[in-house]
Parts: sequence; C-alpha cells; structure tokens
Amino acid sequence: MESRLRDETQRSIEKPSLESHQGVALAIINRKVPTSMLDHAQSHTELSLPRLDAAAAWTLLLSGAVATVAFDFFGQSLSPMLGFPNLAPVPLANNVINVLFGATYAPGAHFLHYLAGLVAYPLGWMLVAAPLARRLAPGLPWWVAASGYGVALWVFALYVMAHLVAGNPAFLGFTGITWVALAGHVIFALAAAAVMRWRGVP
Repeated sequence: MESRLRDETQRSIEKPSLESHQGVALAIINRKVPTSMLDHAQSHTELSLPRLDAAAAWTLLLSGAVATVAFDFFGQSLSPMLGFPNLAPVPLANNVINVLFGATYAPGAHFLHYLAGLVAYPLGWMLVAAPLARRLAPGLPWWVAASGYGVALWVFALYVMAHLVAGNPAFLGFTGITWVALAGHVIFALAAAAVMRWRGVP
C-alpha cells in the first residue's frame, strides 16, 4: 500500500514536468516567425528598384545630361589640352550606322550619342548596375560601383560596338584613345551616379 502511494505521488510529480516539456517542444515547433523578419529576409533576396515616375525620369535625364557634358568636356577639351587623343563617339556611331545601313548619317550618329548619354547609360546604372551592386556587395562604396560600371560601358563601347559591330580592332588596338575612352567612361558613370545620389536615387 505504501509502495503504491509512493508510485502515484512520483507520477503526479513527473506528469506536469512531462507536459511542460511537451508544451515547450510544441511551442518551438509551431512558433511563428515575425512578419518583419520575413520581410527583411525577402528584401535580401530581391533587387530593390527605384520607382519609375516623373521624378525618376527627371533624375534620369538630369544625370545623363551632366554625365554627357562631363564626358564630352573631358574627351574634346581636357584630353587634347593634356596632349592625349580626343574622343570621337559621334564618328564611331556613324561607323556603326554605316555598317548596319550601308551609308553614314551624321544626324543619326549625333542622335545615337545623345540617346546613349541621356537615357540608355544612366538607365543601365539606375535599373541594373546600382541594384546589383546593392544586392551583391551592399558595403561597396557607391563610387567604386560606379567606376566598375564605367569600365563596363568602356568594354561595351570599344569591344561590342567598335569591334563586334563596326569591325574595328578590339578596343581600337589598345592605342592612346583606348585609355582616354576608359577614363571618359568612368568619369561619365561617376557623374551620373553622383547626380542620382544627390537627387535621392541610391
């Protein structure tokens, strides 16, 4: 009788403990992750793109205008002043037109130059390069990412367009104009990115 009483007393002591452990286990299994944590994790798996509205369009054109002026000022004025070759983006565009359509067209070459500078290249930074830099290297300074984008523009202009499309030597034969073009495209990208940051576009 006394032994059975001890057993029942022991079970009554152990039962709450077992139930409490089960409750803790169920709580751990069924606990819910806060929505803020899910949002934070999701934000790291998605590219954050700026909203395309009137303000973004104005920022795009303003950054492109400033960057194009900086590019042309460097390539047509500063570089020759320092004894280096001057840049020739319009003749290169005219060469591309000649290859594609069989004849040169100077107004179209100027149009391509300004279309690339005012819209295409800044848009590439806004929608592709900058979001990728924030996603893949969030601690990278903006000017380093912009310089890398300038190098990418240089490769596109002097290898893809000048060589693959227009048929010139790759990177124009790595002559003096090659390195002036590299500096010019990096200056372009830095100017465009700086204006966008000033306008509040990361």
